[in-house]
Amino acid sequence: MTLEEHLSRSRLVRRLRAGPLGDWVDLYTDRLLRDGYHKDHAGSALHLLILFSRWLADHDVDPRAINERLVGRFLKFQARRHPLRSGDRSAMTRLIAVLREAQVIAARLPAVLNGADQILEGFRGYLEHRRGLSPTSAEAYVYFVRPFLRATSISHVDHLAELTPGVVIGYVEQHARDGSPATAGIMCARVRSFLRYLHVEGLVATDLAACVPSIKKWNLTGLPTYLTVAQLQRVFQSCDRHTAVGRRDYAVLMLLAKLGLRAKEVATLTLDDIDWRAGQFRIHGKGRRAATMPLPPDIAAAIVDYLRDGRPSSDSRQVFLRACPAYVGFPSATGISGIARRALKSAGIGGLAHHGAHVLRHSLATELLRSGATLTQIGQVLRHQDHDTTRIYAKVDLASLRTLSLPWPGGVR
Repeated sequence: MTLEEHLSRSRLVRRLRAGPLGDWVDLYTDRLLRDGYHKDHAGSALHLLILFSRWLADHDVDPRAINERLVGRFLKFQARRHPLRSGDRSAMTRLIAVLREAQVIAARLPAVLNGADQILEGFRGYLEHRRGLSPTSAEAYVYFVRPFLRATSISHVDHLAELTPGVVIGYVEQHARDGSPATAGIMCARVRSFLRYLHVEGLVATDLAACVPSIKKWNLTGLPTYLTVAQLQRVFQSCDRHTAVGRRDYAVLMLLAKLGLRAKEVATLTLDDIDWRAGQFRIHGKGRRAATMPLPPDIAAAIVDYLRDGRPSSDSRQVFLRACPAYVGFPSATGISGIARRALKSAGIGGLAHHGAHVLRHSLATELLRSGATLTQIGQVLRHQDHDTTRIYAKVDLASLRTLSLPWPGGVR
């Protein structure tokens, strides 16, 4: 029995139509159908709505007054009686979204920001609108600045005048060892950018960015983690291409390993980006830079296999969707990196410094170098903006490096 048939016969639906939510039950069930939920999950969500409908009637609440606070009160009431199930909160969030789309209830009021949050939102706006950073990148800056404000007791814009070189240096000295040296370097760069913003916007009289100490580190000291050709083949073979998930994962891994795409570039790839006739597609790279890439026949075939026999029906225009309802695209690079990690684990490959999607990008660069490509050519394939980023791959070309080494004193023994 399909979900649509199940809903048409459901006693829960008939009971809901007779309650306070009756006028909008069909909108809710349409959303369940559109998002691809199966009948067990739909039945659980509708049962919760029955309880909510009864709670509204008992408290004489007009459904047009529903909002997040009211739903929170109901869920607390439910939790006192029975433990909440994993899908209960999402079921109520879905109800609010449906009612808002139908303009039954008012739009969500903006959150009241405290002083520190107002400072962070100003910094976020500066990064996005003046510096051109994406929302995700801007959030990465805010992530490091938030504890800086908390540790320096800045809870209002007027407190910014209390920042001094000593306060800034003291914070860095105290927290530089909270993570790895690389994390400490990122933290210093983010705080330095924030202090520069304060001066540019006239929120502080002195440019304190120069007060942030630098974390000493050597560039290009690490070796890129990569897979051999045999290991890469095992990764591809770990995908069961008889299943929808296997077809999706295989197409994702092909884009990562054969074209060197970043995880975020795969996650944001849309159906509109692909030009099937021209055999190419558009990607949205770092720094909001777009690029056109060729679509080789084997990768195109993998994507088509997923689109025809694996991709769930969805309104989303993203190529790759989550395998469980609601069928939506991956919101960030994390989901794509998770696909790579699971494939590496399934292939029995361990002992790597990195286990995410980037190891496949490193593998492509390493194989290109060993096939005779120059560093310049590799940088063009990987779309590096800085030549130093590509130079690290020179260290995996051991054959060429041996010709540069000096003889061992005393000769070979």
